[in-house]
Amino acid sequence: MPLVHKHLIVRAEVTNPPTDEQTTIHWMETLISSIGMEVMMGPFAKYLDVAGNRGLTAVAIIETSHIALHVWDEVSPGLLQLDVYTCGALEPQLVVNAIQEFGPVKVEMKYLDRENNLTELPI
Repeated sequence: MPLVHKHLIVRAEVTNPPTDEQTTIHWMETLISSIGMEVMMGPFAKYLDVAGNRGLTAVAIIETSHIALHVWDEVSPGLLQLDVYTCGALEPQLVVNAIQEFGPVKVEMKYLDRENNLTELPI
């Protein structure tokens, strides 16, 4: 299988930001499975309760690279930043479907071909 180096970057404003570590770990496991990837390590999640930077971070090492989620919940709507980087095939719509449970009110995305000059791909 040739390596393809795809990177999906998501910025979403959400009404129901995740705050629970275990629930987020389960969400990330489900996401990884739904996009056809395999976990190598993790997922791990940690909630930081520091005013001005309060929120949750979760990461997973997948067979083809990594997934990182950062959430800030003290703003309204909450801010969710998600990176899915893979050396395999990726269907971006599956990632969009996965964040629906967080109540997105605004979603911005870039899908990059990291193999070819960071060319932006259609979603």
